[in-house]
Amino acid sequence: MAQKKPTKTTRSAAKKKPVAKKPKKAPARKTKKSRPAWKGLLFKVALVGLLLSVGWVVYLDAWVTDKFEGKRWSLPAQVYARPLELYDGQRLNLRDVQAELNMLGYRKRFQLSKPGQYVISGERLDIYTRSFRFWNEASSAQRVSLYVQRGVVTSLNVDGHSDIGLFSLEPLLVGGIYPSHNEDRLLIQLENVPQFLVDALITVEDNNFYSHHGVSPKGIARAMWVNAKAGRAVQGGSTLTQQLVKNFYLTSDRSLIRKGTEAVMSLLLEAHYGKDDILEAYLNEVYLGQAGRRAVHGFGLGSQYYFGRSISELKLHQAALLVSLVKGPSYYNPRRHPERARARRNLVLAMLANAGLVTEAEAQLAKAMPLDVAAKSSYSEAVYPAYVDLVKRQLQRDYRAEDLTSEGLRIFTSLDPLVQRDAEQAMTSTAARLEHQHGDKLKKLEGAMVVTSTDTGEVLALVGGKDTKYSGFNRALDAVRPVGSVLKPAVYLTALSQPERYQLTTLLDDGAVTIELENGDLWQPLNADKKDHGQVPLHRALAHSYNQATARLGMELGLPSVMQTIKNLGIDRPLSAYPSVMLGAVALSPLEVAAMYQTIAAGGFDTPLRAIRAVSTAEGEPLNRYPLHLEQRVDPDAVHLLYYALQETMREGTGRSVYGSLPENLGIAGKTGTTDDLRDSWFAGFTGDRLAVVWLGNDDNTPLGLSGSSGALKVWQSLMLRIHPQSFVGTVPENINYQWVDDETGLLSARLCKGARQVPFIKGSEPRKKSGCAPGLERMGDWIKSWF
Repeated sequence: MAQKKPTKTTRSAAKKKPVAKKPKKAPARKTKKSRPAWKGLLFKVALVGLLLSVGWVVYLDAWVTDKFEGKRWSLPAQVYARPLELYDGQRLNLRDVQAELNMLGYRKRFQLSKPGQYVISGERLDIYTRSFRFWNEASSAQRVSLYVQRGVVTSLNVDGHSDIGLFSLEPLLVGGIYPSHNEDRLLIQLENVPQFLVDALITVEDNNFYSHHGVSPKGIARAMWVNAKAGRAVQGGSTLTQQLVKNFYLTSDRSLIRKGTEAVMSLLLEAHYGKDDILEAYLNEVYLGQAGRRAVHGFGLGSQYYFGRSISELKLHQAALLVSLVKGPSYYNPRRHPERARARRNLVLAMLANAGLVTEAEAQLAKAMPLDVAAKSSYSEAVYPAYVDLVKRQLQRDYRAEDLTSEGLRIFTSLDPLVQRDAEQAMTSTAARLEHQHGDKLKKLEGAMVVTSTDTGEVLALVGGKDTKYSGFNRALDAVRPVGSVLKPAVYLTALSQPERYQLTTLLDDGAVTIELENGDLWQPLNADKKDHGQVPLHRALAHSYNQATARLGMELGLPSVMQTIKNLGIDRPLSAYPSVMLGAVALSPLEVAAMYQTIAAGGFDTPLRAIRAVSTAEGEPLNRYPLHLEQRVDPDAVHLLYYALQETMREGTGRSVYGSLPENLGIAGKTGTTDDLRDSWFAGFTGDRLAVVWLGNDDNTPLGLSGSSGALKVWQSLMLRIHPQSFVGTVPENINYQWVDDETGLLSARLCKGARQVPFIKGSEPRKKSGCAPGLERMGDWIKSWF
């Protein structure tokens, strides 16, 4: 049977697959609605930010406390001059004392009422001294009275006591050794600050200082309102604490981050420290002006810089002026812009009166006062730059550079402000006179000077150049120039140390001399006058600086012997042993020449030149003393004979012009020096208490055109006219005898004989032969004169 063909419907049905029955859905579980991803990220960022902020605050907190509790400032070393000492019987000029008191910022008054004043009446001087801590003791403020009659102190009374052996005024602060950022300050304590200065500062800068916690929202809002009305920034909202934080910790950057950091640090500072601690730090930190390259910080130094007095001595109008400078030290600089400064000061005084902190009468009286600013700061960067340079170099032997610029060391030196003043005036006035006389030939003239005490070797004054305030090249220390004839005494001292061969009367040959050098060249030195002088006594050869006689003598002695004498006299610089050394073909600095002559002036004792007496900490604790050291380096008998020749140099030789203005009875020993082509002019000489070495020349070593006597001696002479030194009288050693001799032959003579000269001899070296005028004739002459 045939199969039935499926229909269309059945085909579709056959192709259709069976469909499973879907199970019933279970009811959905209710869950929390999930957060968007960005909210989770924001939460994490906030958490990290919070942690970073806490860490940042912790870091700032450590920074604030560490610096505030540690060494807050790098304090420069303070350099002081020697204190002026007063005692009965002292030679003293009242005008000089008055000049030093003025340097110290003392005020002349009709009667004494407080420290820092003096009264002078005829021969009487009354001083109300300030307290001061020396390196070895503290001195309180005291009343001192002294009488000076005919230049001598006849009475000294201190606080009613007349049994005072020695009294010292406080020393003059002459400079500092500054850190690289050139900030300088004198630390003060709040208790020493006048209350009206504190009142003025708080009234003007932060009236709510004692009520806020470091930041003043009211002050910020008020400043924003005032600035908005004015259309420009005319008022700031920073508190004193914020100002301290900005100056002490931060930079002057004006970014929002810096301002925010400042606010946080101000809150932290106030949380850790009391208001008085913060105020005292502000008083020492605030910037008040610029002294050359040196930044003046703090009211302590500001008071010295603008008024030449300590902060405790300020008056109301002066304190108001200092406070007015906080707003803008340059804009309100009283020396450059006195009218601006006066207007700002008077505004500060008016604010004090409005606040009831001073009476209206007091404010008006203060407004009527002049600015009272010293015409020239008594505390400037370049008071005595050359001398401070010497101090720094001597300190570097014992202290690290960082200690000198950060520890506030107190350096007590031997600088004599009065001698320094006279040395500077002698240099500048004489240089100006020489320039006027010689015109353009001396337009490049420079000079240097070193002044010491012959007794101690202390450096009393140092001039580093014609511009005495210039702090650059210090010619007294660094101008190493040929010294010429100032070295000749070493040759003659070598000879006089051999009394069996040479005496002052020994005849030397000053004829033409030719010396063959090691390389075969011939050296033929000539005298300055181009003349031969034949046979001359040794003392005259030195006094007249005869080159030919000196060269011949030096070769007879031998170069090694002369070089050893030069070393014994204190010259440590290595020198080449050439015959020309005999005539000064040696380059030395003025300080080195001074060291050599110091040994001569001290009777052959080596007394190293020193500028420092003592060093103490900032608190006054002693660190180092630099006492006098003496070592006999040269035979004192021979030195005494040299004195004779050096005094003859000044009486009869190359230095005789000095007595044209100096007293005839002033004993002077010295030597001129002139180098080839008149390039360098030197003079080294000493009196009974002062030694001075002067150099004149051109920095480029071109010919100067001045000899030692026409140049350097003139400066030296000007100095001695100003300082009135003691006369030099060399102590006569026991082994020295004075004899009358014939000046030409050196044979024994008599006082009344023609050409007789009294000359010292080392015992045993006296001449034995007699001249035609016998000593017996003198005794007869004395006998005859006794009858008339």
